Amino acid sequence: MNTPNGPENFDWTAAEADVAEVVDLNAERTRRTAEASGTHFEHTLDEAPQRGGQLVDPPAADPSGRRPIVPANWSTWPNIRHSLAQGAQLTGYRAGFHAVRAPWYAAQASFWASVGAFRLIGRQLKWWWVSEQYGLRQAAADANDPAMWLKLHREVKATRMWRGIVLAAEAVTVCFGAPVLYAVAPMWALVLTTALLVAFLAHLGRPQDRRIITPATVSGRFRRVNPDIILRAYYAAGLGHPDKPHQQIGFGSTMARDTSGTGSQVSIDLPYGKTFDDAVKARGAIASGLDVAVSQVFITRDPSSHRRHTLWVADRDPLAQGAGRTPLLRCKATDIWQPAPFGLDERGNKVAVDLMWNSILIGAQPRQGKTFAARALALYAALDPYVKLTVLDGGGKPDWRKFALVADRCAFGLAMTRDGDPAEIVLEALREIKADVQDRYERLSKLPVDVCPEGKLTREIARDPKYKMPVRAVFLDEFQEYFDLGDISKEIASLLVYLVKVAPAAGVMFVDATQRPSGVGGGQVATQFISFRDNHQVRFSLRTGSWNVSDLVLGAGANSEGYDSSTLLPSYKGVGILRGASDATPTVRTYLADADDAEKILIAARKMREQAGTLSGMAAGEDIAREHRDVLADVRAVIERGETGAQWEEIAARLAERLPEAYADVTAESISAQIRAHGVRSVDVKRSGKALKGAKADDIDAAIARRKAA
Repeated sequence: MNTPNGPENFDWTAAEADVAEVVDLNAERTRRTAEASGTHFEHTLDEAPQRGGQLVDPPAADPSGRRPIVPANWSTWPNIRHSLAQGAQLTGYRAGFHAVRAPWYAAQASFWASVGAFRLIGRQLKWWWVSEQYGLRQAAADANDPAMWLKLHREVKATRMWRGIVLAAEAVTVCFGAPVLYAVAPMWALVLTTALLVAFLAHLGRPQDRRIITPATVSGRFRRVNPDIILRAYYAAGLGHPDKPHQQIGFGSTMARDTSGTGSQVSIDLPYGKTFDDAVKARGAIASGLDVAVSQVFITRDPSSHRRHTLWVADRDPLAQGAGRTPLLRCKATDIWQPAPFGLDERGNKVAVDLMWNSILIGAQPRQGKTFAARALALYAALDPYVKLTVLDGGGKPDWRKFALVADRCAFGLAMTRDGDPAEIVLEALREIKADVQDRYERLSKLPVDVCPEGKLTREIARDPKYKMPVRAVFLDEFQEYFDLGDISKEIASLLVYLVKVAPAAGVMFVDATQRPSGVGGGQVATQFISFRDNHQVRFSLRTGSWNVSDLVLGAGANSEGYDSSTLLPSYKGVGILRGASDATPTVRTYLADADDAEKILIAARKMREQAGTLSGMAAGEDIAREHRDVLADVRAVIERGETGAQWEEIAARLAERLPEAYADVTAESISAQIRAHGVRSVDVKRSGKALKGAKADDIDAAIARRKAA
């Protein structure tokens, strides 16, 4: 129910007018004082309610400050009917809940009533014996005061006599009254009396922590935050002192509830010399002082002053519940020029991410939802039939396989497939994208101003087939694998660094995910890895192992600003810190799209592309096989990582299995002859204790290097 003082009916204009009137009176009082004394005084800023928040105790809607005599939920006939319906529904639910459990309640009550009967008898015997006087008589005996002892003894005898008579009368009443009541009383009276007696005895007999009747509904419990509690927390955290001059904590705004009603917020002014960084470091101590969990306390920087920040305290852990299924399940066409729905922030507000003109880095520990987060953005791009997709998964997980339905180019894992060597597919895809980017810049610069007013790709140009410049989206998962493939990684790394720096402005966006943001190996490729990682404008970090790794994903300085993804709980799946997407840095619970959801969305996306005539590349069945065979590269590709070499029979079998279109009829002798023609020796290779002729991986690498040098 929304009362007249509720958030929906709160009159901000009236509230601001009331506050303004107070400020005017204070200013007038200050002016008169200054005129009388010839001195100058500064008056405090007004406490007008901040937009976006609700006052904890908002003023009454009536300007007089009077609350309505009849509550709003009983003031009109529709409200009365609604209130009665709600009450009847709740009562019916509770009645059904307890009716089902009534036999169990009766069994428990009977057991605890028997215990209560013995306890009642014990209490009455203790009362009759006046055991509470024992200490007084013992004290008199210890003090060697026989007169006092005799006096107490006579009093206890008289008291026992009187209480004994009372108990005897009680026993006679029970022994004779119970049969009489049973004989003459109607059945309803017997049942009522028995029920009351059993309830009374069960109440006496049950332990304090054992309830017989469990509540049908449980009200949420959360700590109500008020200014006194906040001051206590900040002082306990060592951020100020209430009794020292210039060391008091101040409030920069009215204490307010957020619009969602899920927490309280207030602007805090720290003492001079204390900084936002001090508050961030003391976040755990502040949470302890507020008597809430650390996950309920959020501290946000205030750009107006380094000693001011906004404190938001959630009623309950806002990250413990998921954001729900992705809205993309509607399978409606999307527009890549509009922000993509990503999830909900800690306050339950929707969070969207602009894919256009951005490159996005996603990092996390394994099994924290990194791939799901990247895939959610890829599904949004897939539902725009005018976006050309490239999906490259270095991990080879099944999460991305269904994107073959819509992707112009895709590669999964590093093992040889019927489509060819995934590493070479990646290299060819990146070469093609680089050439396209360079061509786009040249053509955009030549377009007339009325078509391309800023020299940049526009929505109209991207969707007009005659320009052949569709928006392109490249998704790389576990991209660190492409930096650790030997010689081929040098060119891949160089292309990735170039594209992440230059391509977004040409309408080619990147979304890149990794579980190893710290880098790979050493040398030039390692340097390029760092350059590639650091050239992402938007960063999303799910749970990481330490604040150092969190800073690698979120960018340098994130921890000093209070953003550390290592503090996220392991149970938070799909929860991370989003930095760079907007002025705010929210903690986001990403929408869920599991494998079945992704398949449903991608099937719909393929139909849209078929209808729009934009299905291309591998998704359209185009043959992207290499125009000529590179026998050295092919043989080197079938020698698995960790093997020093392979026998000719193994090489022939692997080539026939993985590249049947080129090597279906290859034999051990023929492949040996082709490789030896490139100067590779045929040497003994041991396998399962048996040595047969084959080729060493080092010899093949040396032959490839000689060919490149030539």
